[in-house]
Amino acid sequence: MRKLLERIHRDDRGSVSIETILIVAAIAIPILIFILKFGWPRIKDFFDRGMDDLGTTADSIKNGSTTTTGVNP
Repeated sequence: MRKLLERIHRDDRGSVSIETILIVAAIAIPILIFILKFGWPRIKDFFDRGMDDLGTTADSIKNGSTTTTGVNP
């Protein structure tokens, strides 16, 4: 068992990959936290407005009206 542990400890074949993954994670995690904390409300509002406009347009078409109010052409 001791020889196995020594052999595993000396083996550094995957060290570059692991270091790269850790560096990318160290950069990406703060960016994701920032986007979720500050950008998400604006992104959600943008899509909510789009869905509301889509619903208004669908209701207008269903009712036979060809003019849509508040929807950008």
